[in-house]
Amino acid sequence: MSRDTLINLLYLFSATTFLLALKGLGSPKRARRGNFIAAVGMTVAIGATFFKHVDGHPLHHVGLIILAMVIGVIVAVPTARLVQMTAMPQLVAIFNGVGGGAAALVSITEFMHIHSTSPATYVTLEVLLGVLIGTVSFSGSAIAYAKLQELMTGRPVTYPGQQIFNGLMGLAALGFIVTMLVTGSMVLLWALLAVSFVLGIAFVLPIGGADVPVLISLLNSFTGLAVAASGFTLGSNLLIVAGTLVGASGILLTRLMSKAMGRSLANVLFSAFGSATTSGAAAAGEERPVRSASPEDVAVLLGLASKVVIIPGYGLAVAQAQHVLRELAEVLESKGIEVDYAIHPVAGRMPGHMNVLLAEANVPYEQLKEMDEANIELQTADVAIVVGANDTVNPAAKDDPSSPIYGMPIINADLAENVLFLKRSMRPGFAGIENELLYNPKTTLVFGDAKDTLTKMVAAVKQN
Repeated sequence: MSRDTLINLLYLFSATTFLLALKGLGSPKRARRGNFIAAVGMTVAIGATFFKHVDGHPLHHVGLIILAMVIGVIVAVPTARLVQMTAMPQLVAIFNGVGGGAAALVSITEFMHIHSTSPATYVTLEVLLGVLIGTVSFSGSAIAYAKLQELMTGRPVTYPGQQIFNGLMGLAALGFIVTMLVTGSMVLLWALLAVSFVLGIAFVLPIGGADVPVLISLLNSFTGLAVAASGFTLGSNLLIVAGTLVGASGILLTRLMSKAMGRSLANVLFSAFGSATTSGAAAAGEERPVRSASPEDVAVLLGLASKVVIIPGYGLAVAQAQHVLRELAEVLESKGIEVDYAIHPVAGRMPGHMNVLLAEANVPYEQLKEMDEANIELQTADVAIVVGANDTVNPAAKDDPSSPIYGMPIINADLAENVLFLKRSMRPGFAGIENELLYNPKTTLVFGDAKDTLTKMVAAVKQN
């Protein structure tokens, strides 16, 4: 067997592992195994590449390549292991950006290599699309990171004529590409790079509020497409396969997330949702009475229940209370009480955020119920415990046609006989709108830090 045949077989093996990994990532129970399979496949692909010959010559600058890989490992491993769960969306955003930026650099380097050789038009087009998509992904992900890290406002940033400006930037980028296909101008390459960079920033600025999970998924798709373009540029079938898988799965996930929010993708991207901060009585400054209780009081109610459904949200991650929440569930189960977790597709600030958070606390996968199944379980639940969630349980999504989240499928916490709502204060959720569930006669609010509240509830339930 020749060297090239063996390398191609190893690449085929790697591509197969990527498909198996995607299958595994479709379920919280198999996600860790899916990640491991993908890592094995990528390791094999990288190892095979070191023995690949290009135009009859072995790989150049092997020492520099290994040095870059070592630096990458030194930076990435501690970052990934030490990142807080609340910062996981930022980590995903910055990883997306790095991937897109790398793809853009590959395309720029290749254009500088081929621009004087009169390459086929389609080859130049592949390179230029890599520059455009990769740069948009890089700068857009940088702004997404800044929003999530609160280095800038997380609210939509809008200004008059914004969509017109974005459209003109897009047309300018396409104009540069067409012109470069004819002239091969290096000057226009830098102009395309600059316009793409600005376009990525302008594209992300008006997106905020509850739309952040969709934005992350879409930027991930952009990075995949940029990697696929790099694959065409380098003649690498493996990069084409890997990039296409990421791009296609990212687009699919983006559409699923939009559907979970009850809004079209165009509405998510261009409506500047989340710019309002309050609505209704809250905006008018009217104070409405609510029923509240101490952790010790609600522990009595939990002890009398036969079925409890826990609804987690981003506030759970902020409080780092997932381990205490699992402890509460275990205490309830020891008393013969059935416990399930209701997971909304867009809870948190990234797709699957709650699944990852609860997996970190070793919550059994079988207890994680997707939204439709959870709503069925809530019909027979004695108590629903809302921890850190707000918009995903807001009845305005189904009852108030004037609400900006109207039409978004929600977890119907109000179907339970009693609702315990753990909150720091009466402030609205990420979407910036009032939640009528707080004023429902079934609802009892427990104010305070979620971790501290849950700890007190655990102690009280044990004593009852």
